[in-house]
Amino acid sequence: MKKNYKVILLIESSRASGRNYLQGIARYAHHHGPWSFYWEPGGFDLTRQTLKTLDADGIIFRDVGRLKAQALRLGIPAVVVGHDSKEVRGIINVVTDSSTIGRMAAEHLLERGFKRFAFCGLASTLLEQTPWSERRFESFSKRIVEAGFEPPPIYVLQQPGSDWRTSRQGLADWLAKLPRPVGIMACNDDCGTQVAEACKVAGIVVPDAAGIIGADNDEVICGLSDPPLTSIAVNFERAGYESAQALDRLMRQSKKIPNKIHVRATHVVARRSTDIWAVDDAALAKALTCIRDRGGKALTVNEVAQAAGVSRRALERRFRQQMGGSVLREIRRQRTDQIARLLVETNLPVARIAESSGFADAQHFARYFRATRKMSPLAFRKAHK
Repeated sequence: MKKNYKVILLIESSRASGRNYLQGIARYAHHHGPWSFYWEPGGFDLTRQTLKTLDADGIIFRDVGRLKAQALRLGIPAVVVGHDSKEVRGIINVVTDSSTIGRMAAEHLLERGFKRFAFCGLASTLLEQTPWSERRFESFSKRIVEAGFEPPPIYVLQQPGSDWRTSRQGLADWLAKLPRPVGIMACNDDCGTQVAEACKVAGIVVPDAAGIIGADNDEVICGLSDPPLTSIAVNFERAGYESAQALDRLMRQSKKIPNKIHVRATHVVARRSTDIWAVDDAALAKALTCIRDRGGKALTVNEVAQAAGVSRRALERRFRQQMGGSVLREIRRQRTDQIARLLVETNLPVARIAESSGFADAQHFARYFRATRKMSPLAFRKAHK
């Protein structure tokens, strides 16, 4: 008979990230248990005495320094979840891939045609930006500079608990000084909603004068933003599953135990906060809208030129000058992005996705997808879902 492991969960659950992470843990436990859970809904802290009393086989918790030390002293197998958990021998660390998040945000704003950029981060103290926010800024800035544009200026908000009216006005004053149109990355969705509110105070229309993208894709938080916030989707559910799997191996004293688990960014969920083409050329904007509205279906360059009201040669010239590539490259990029979303966000069979995307057979579909994403559709789904 299998042992019923007792596992403590100290994961805050008021946000989608925590709930999705817990869902991944539950999925693993249902398949490989039985496990019994002690769950602290607030997801914060326990005393050493409580830890001893619970007599748990393992613990998964948010990065709290005292808890980490207590778990080590008591010899409890542990997984610690945090954006930037420092590696500690005997504890498995779960870290968010902030560098990829920053790069993906930059690429989305570049694809929208923005040529001016800015970043809004969060502070850990009065003087310092949180390490994960700083890492997102560095990656975002690096990609913008690689594309040939000026490094983005940065504004750092204080964490919740500071005077919101004062901080909002300070953010609004900073936003008002930015040249427009401007593409803004907010370090997460909470920060993104604050940027959107500050834009209202500054009289800046979103997305016409400022496009905003956040991170974590908390649908409730993104929906509270006006307009709804574009965000980077992060696979917390998969990270929860992998964390439970690693803890299981640790409790069983397996030799194959990872010391780090990455929370992976998967794709951009585009909403109204970036629903604009920041280009001065009306024909180019029409062409980009035509490609987007086709929704991943087959499309020819001639059809795009007809929708834009210009010749194919003229359209190709405008794309090279302002977008840095060909019309066909943009068609392929947007079509592949739509396919990737279907692979990650739905459980549709690959053959069904191929058919709905206008491909005659699965083999052609797989070759098309691999040419852009460097892996098969099935491999992409397995890596990101």
